[in-house]
Amino acid sequence: MPRTAARTRWRLGLTTTALLTAAALVPAPAQAEDATDYAITVDPSAQGAKIDDTMYGVFFEDINRAADGGLYAELVQNRSFEYSTADNGSYTPLTSWAAGGAAEVVNDAGRLNERNRNYLSLGAGSSVTNAGYNTGIRVDKGKRYDFSVWARATSGTTLTVSLKDTAGTLAAARQVAVKGGWAKYKATFTATRTSNRGRLAVASTNAAALDEVSLFPRDTYKNQPNGLRKDLAEKIAALKPGFVRFPGGCLVNTGSMEDYSEASNWQRKRSYQWKDTVGPVEERATNANFWGYNQSYGLGYYEYFRFSEDIGAMPLPVVPALVTGCGQNKATDDEALLKRHIRDTLDLIEFANGPATSTWGKVRARMGHPKPFHLTHIGVGNEENLPKEFFARFERFRTAIKAKYPDITVISNSGPDDAGSTFDTAWQLNREGKVDMVDEHYYNSPNWFLQNNDRYDSYDRKGPKVFLGEYASQGNAWKNGLSEAAFMTGLERNADVVKLASYAPLLANEDYVQWRPDMIWFNNRASWNSANYEVQKLFMNNVGDRVVPSRATGTPDISAPITGAVGLSTWATSAAYDDVKVTSADGAALFGDDFSGDASKWKHNGTGSWSIQDGAYVQTDAAAENTMVTAGDPAWKDYDLHVKATKKSGKEGFLVAFGVKDTGNYYWWNLGGWNNTQSAIEQAVDGGKGTLMTKAGSIETGRAYDIDIKVRGRQVTLFLDGKEWGSFEDDKPAEPFRQVVTRDARTGDLIVKVVNAQPAEARTGVDLGGAKVASTARVTTLAADETAVNTETDTPVTPVTSTFRGVAEKFTYTFPANSVTFLRIKQR
Repeated sequence: MPRTAARTRWRLGLTTTALLTAAALVPAPAQAEDATDYAITVDPSAQGAKIDDTMYGVFFEDINRAADGGLYAELVQNRSFEYSTADNGSYTPLTSWAAGGAAEVVNDAGRLNERNRNYLSLGAGSSVTNAGYNTGIRVDKGKRYDFSVWARATSGTTLTVSLKDTAGTLAAARQVAVKGGWAKYKATFTATRTSNRGRLAVASTNAAALDEVSLFPRDTYKNQPNGLRKDLAEKIAALKPGFVRFPGGCLVNTGSMEDYSEASNWQRKRSYQWKDTVGPVEERATNANFWGYNQSYGLGYYEYFRFSEDIGAMPLPVVPALVTGCGQNKATDDEALLKRHIRDTLDLIEFANGPATSTWGKVRARMGHPKPFHLTHIGVGNEENLPKEFFARFERFRTAIKAKYPDITVISNSGPDDAGSTFDTAWQLNREGKVDMVDEHYYNSPNWFLQNNDRYDSYDRKGPKVFLGEYASQGNAWKNGLSEAAFMTGLERNADVVKLASYAPLLANEDYVQWRPDMIWFNNRASWNSANYEVQKLFMNNVGDRVVPSRATGTPDISAPITGAVGLSTWATSAAYDDVKVTSADGAALFGDDFSGDASKWKHNGTGSWSIQDGAYVQTDAAAENTMVTAGDPAWKDYDLHVKATKKSGKEGFLVAFGVKDTGNYYWWNLGGWNNTQSAIEQAVDGGKGTLMTKAGSIETGRAYDIDIKVRGRQVTLFLDGKEWGSFEDDKPAEPFRQVVTRDARTGDLIVKVVNAQPAEARTGVDLGGAKVASTARVTTLAADETAVNTETDTPVTPVTSTFRGVAEKFTYTFPANSVTFLRIKQR
């Protein structure tokens, strides 16, 4: 791939020691004892790529309690008594409830409606109390809260509804008279104290049936009914996203593709299907969430569309393609089911865009939105690992959509990784099929993002456009934000190819985390921006309309050889290793262990249980992850590693490490990874892993494999059972100095965006190519120690604004160490 940055000039006086230090860190950013000189040259007369208003957006998936207990403002957990072991093995229908007296969850013909299967039977003189999320129900003094419940009491009863914590009442209790069949009852509270530990109690004088017990803050985002938690919605809105991708993610392409009906025996582990999530909330289906909890669907498709409209973003829904992914990897072969899902997708477009007189437009209008939502893009499928099976079904969806709605952009995808056989096959099919846009996903190390700024420079300008639907650099420290910022300059430079991009995931409740990193963190009382959020906000609020071509000097390429010890590991697998040999390039023995004695040559760095059994080194814990043991000299280079490996049991295969410097910096050959579906070379840098190459394949249990790894300089060749499996050369520098320049058509500003991802300031000459500019610039800077992490109580990564008064056609600016700096310069 072509590089856009030339080699840099280094300041005079750089010592030999500094050069050696820099070489030892390759391919991490070069270090220097003195600041590095750089030059940025802008060509304002040339025209770069046009940047669409929708360039940057957000991706919302209900992971980490992002919906219930998060963005969805409902304060009652398990409000409809639908929790089940199908959602989580620890759940019961009364999870999050405490009963006083006779209280039983019932599933019988007396239910509220067919889709709301469970209800609570409450005995006379009995009560139930809900604990909410996190430490409890949060209420703020003076704020109003709206209670509602569906209730049935044939002989009549009085419900006493109260808000309290261990210190006493939080609001005056309310009494609700109930008589007859199912009906909805309401009450309003005004909090008299602030508390993070509130409880909602409902007591009944006589026997009653209850369902949909709800408590909402009156103050939701834009005061919408069935609305969103205001602080979280405002943080998302402050990004000024161009689009909202929803609802997933793994929620879309996992589970059964059946519906929620008697015909499916009320299937509780289904893919996310939009018709389950619209209409009155008490009639919406429930479902297990792939991430290990329940989905109430109170936050559903209507609310997603409404929120997108409220923040001025393009809605971008994703529907299942009937091929599961996220480790399930199964194609559904059911023609009737496929046709039903295609029909549902056409109905979704009618729900979004159809007139209020159409079948599904009427549903939208009844929900409160007669006007269309102006849907223009739709995704089919999500990072499927079976590209051929996926694409065959994708084409069926696309054909049907284009026949009825030819102006809709239908988005395909390229699987779950940035490279490898699945990625290559998927892209070939997408190119041959002339698809509109391809959704790429990848989560890699900060080092990978620094190395791959030029990723899209060589993409075919006449081929499908790219939607970078999910990406992140495996951490919420400032070094992660820096690497993502450096990468984003490359996205903007290639805005003619990369049309949409969204960081992922968006939200995380700190007490219910399944995935890290995340952009916005929260609990029941507060929310805070990650360092990654601040980067995204800075870019999204200063996009510009067109790239102004520019070039910059960079950091010298330094090609020190790969050095390091060797290691053995497993992941959710028991395996035996034997006959380990390390020899130098000239054949001299560096290390050997046939495990005829003890294991004293090895250092145990990870989890698991290692012991010598029958002349082999065996890791016996088939549940343990990352069980690394290491041996040898971190200074080894140019060597051959031989290992004999046998899988004994478990989900995956072998992990054989080389170039091991320490527990956070190494390479390993991951054989039979990803639930024994593929093998890959992964590189760990400062604890974050990136994938260098992948191939499909699996490891057989009980079979002995000969594994050989040949390291020469930065070239590595891998052999499995004597046959070459693959090779790679890790010679790409992790460039720490990146920039891009854009023009804002509305203001006329040149926006100079510079990332300096190294612990030394960068004194930089800027040549604006003769542009007539004002002498001052508005500057926004993000700078912090690379290990800094924003928390609820401490936010070291925070934007600082200032004015720079030295702007001219040519000027010098010193960019701080570990910084992202935007200069907005007015043109005259």
